[in-house]
Amino acid sequence: MERSDIMLFLFVLAVFLASFLLAAAAVMAAAHFLEKGAAGSSPKRGRPGESTAILKMEELSSISLWDSLLHKFDFVEGMRARIAESDMNWSVGRLTSLMLLVGAFAFALLTSMNWVPFWMEFLLACAAAGTPYMYVLGRRARRLDEFQKQFPDALDFLSRSLRAGHPLPVSIELLAQEDTAPLSTEMRKTVEERKLGMQLDQALENLATRVPIVNVRVFVAAVKLQSRTGGKLSEVLDGLAESMREAGSVEGEVKALAAHGRVTGAVLTALPILIALMMNFVNPGYLNIIVENPTARILTIACVLGLVAAHFVIRKFVDVRV
Repeated sequence: MERSDIMLFLFVLAVFLASFLLAAAAVMAAAHFLEKGAAGSSPKRGRPGESTAILKMEELSSISLWDSLLHKFDFVEGMRARIAESDMNWSVGRLTSLMLLVGAFAFALLTSMNWVPFWMEFLLACAAAGTPYMYVLGRRARRLDEFQKQFPDALDFLSRSLRAGHPLPVSIELLAQEDTAPLSTEMRKTVEERKLGMQLDQALENLATRVPIVNVRVFVAAVKLQSRTGGKLSEVLDGLAESMREAGSVEGEVKALAAHGRVTGAVLTALPILIALMMNFVNPGYLNIIVENPTARILTIACVLGLVAAHFVIRKFVDVRV
């Protein structure tokens, strides 16, 4: 990288940080002014004997300014839930800061390429900024998929434990000790909530919230229904496990049939890129007109966008859910 490119990157990064700090300071000043005005106009006084709820606010970032700014947005809760479901120890502040840093770096890198138009630089920088969040979503999807594969065997374990005479809370505790992650991790959290005095129904509801899978929701509903109406829970769990295995086998067959479409989409996406690389290797300079001619640049960018859009359309067609 040349000296001019380094200076350009530092300049863009400095402008980005300065803009962010100014915007954050403006938001904080406005929020402080509104809170002060509201407190001065209508002060609240506690009545005798009236208890005040003290809630612990979880920090979104170790930087107080960034933490206060993130609390102003609604998307933070969804992002925090996705991070928790992926079982990562990242905070929302760390993830958002990483997204902004990657986006700023990508924008500074693309700015040094004179043949890329500004709107394309902005779009690519936004796409680059989303890569850390895409990584979190990928980790979350793999973890939930692994949990779903372990869940039928876990129901069989609970059924056998119930037949042996153990109550359901004890069976869940044994499952948390015997099984492997990620199922054991979530079951251990349920056991800890139960030991802290939470009702079993509420602890299972929290499990269904932490693991947003339909099978877990069905299991929680079956346990709650059995606790109200009675019956043999072990037989119900056996039936659920068998149904989940059959659904998993059908889903595997569908994925196998749709594999041809996924491979076709990947080949069609990579083929133009491979042909361009081969042509440039055989005849260097043959594709320079794509960079030098303004009309060719616009057509090339349009073709690349169409290629990316076609790839996602093909993936959407072959993504069959059971």
